[in-house]
Amino acid sequence: MSNLLLSVARSVRAQTSRNVSRYERLYHTSPPLLAAAPAAPQSSVNPDEIALFSRLSSQWWDERGEFQMLHKMNPVRVQFIREKLLETKREDGEDIADGTGALEGLNVLDVGCGGGLLCESLARLGANTLGIDASASNVSIASLHASSDPSLNFAASSSSPTSKRALTYEHTSAEDVLTARGPKQFDVVTSMEVLEHVDNPRAFLRTCAELVKPGGHLFLSTISRTPLAYLLTIFAAEQALRLVTPGTHTYSKFVRPDELIRFFAEPMGHDGRPWISRLYGGSPARTEAETRGIAYVPWNGEWTLVPRGPVGKHWGEECNYLFWVRKPLE
Repeated sequence: MSNLLLSVARSVRAQTSRNVSRYERLYHTSPPLLAAAPAAPQSSVNPDEIALFSRLSSQWWDERGEFQMLHKMNPVRVQFIREKLLETKREDGEDIADGTGALEGLNVLDVGCGGGLLCESLARLGANTLGIDASASNVSIASLHASSDPSLNFAASSSSPTSKRALTYEHTSAEDVLTARGPKQFDVVTSMEVLEHVDNPRAFLRTCAELVKPGGHLFLSTISRTPLAYLLTIFAAEQALRLVTPGTHTYSKFVRPDELIRFFAEPMGHDGRPWISRLYGGSPARTEAETRGIAYVPWNGEWTLVPRGPVGKHWGEECNYLFWVRKPLE
């Protein structure tokens, strides 16, 4: 028995070594994912990705199923959103001494809402929340779950009369929302664990950015393109442990934090103003943008925000991380 275990361990170690070498080469040689602008506006929706998540849609609210890690991740995503909104409100001189009301009355768009995990949380905190998804199955599941909870002010469609703290869903894409409603519509735009699944990340980011009002906020959650991220999210989670369906992630689609920072330091929108005005050693001012690593702590089964600082900045953002950037006032 011990010889068998030793053989398995050696096999796993050898396979891991080969995979690390392969992805280290890709990490060091591949060009930045956001480097080249597309020749013309394109849809960012990937039909294969949508088909995969549509097949899994019935599991969205099963906390022990396919999306169990997203259920565990949701509190730390909400924590980061609340903290950044409160931080900017203080910078703006607003009176928020009690630390509440970070989202009260804000118009929020969640792009790629899935089954509505984040949307419901934001609506409970007072936001007027619109969740959109390119998968009709996801929208149906999200709507069904929200409609069964009397504590949520759920509206069957965004065209229905709504009041404060309303929660609605639409089967649509960010590009179609921009076409239908025009730019500068939302105080907050969020897109969690979506960027690594789209076909045209640069166009997708520009679309999300256009939907944000001046002075508003864009929040993202995604995975960095590093050997460690490959080991944890693909080799371990998909291939070895089967925590998620194999093929859920594509390593080449992962986006590093520095790529997002540089992207928003470029001229943005019709006025050509960058959202990040200046970099300090490669990092933006915390009043303009911030990246924060998040880490899963297996012994208590929770995700946590990695502390700020040089160590957290270097190691904490090697896999999953959160990103926030604020649109300049006009």
